[in-house]
Amino acid sequence: MTHVVAEPCVMCKYTECVAVCPVDCFYEGENTLVIHTEECIDCGACVPVCPTTAIFSEDDLPEKWSHYLQLAERVQDDWPNITEKKDALPDADEWAKVEDKKEKLSEAPFSE
Repeated sequence: MTHVVAEPCVMCKYTECVAVCPVDCFYEGENTLVIHTEECIDCGACVPVCPTTAIFSEDDLPEKWSHYLQLAERVQDDWPNITEKKDALPDADEWAKVEDKKEKLSEAPFSE
């Protein structure tokens, strides 16, 4: 079982979840995060600290966001691992209020 980062993370990329992950299974894209499906130990530590309620157990992932599991599987080996909290994206607080952000999702990895 794994946890999945869904659409509320897009354009926000808060990283409180990264700071509490005991196995460092978060990977960073240009404007979102994913959880590596084979590294996640299903501890759930990340769920309550997510400011946008973007993280779900695979079994509880809303159907409208089911494609975020496939996104993680597609990019998890290409995106860089993130192991420490960092600043959220600019305007994250404003984007956190936006409901439909799928057109903003980038599959590009984060690059400094």
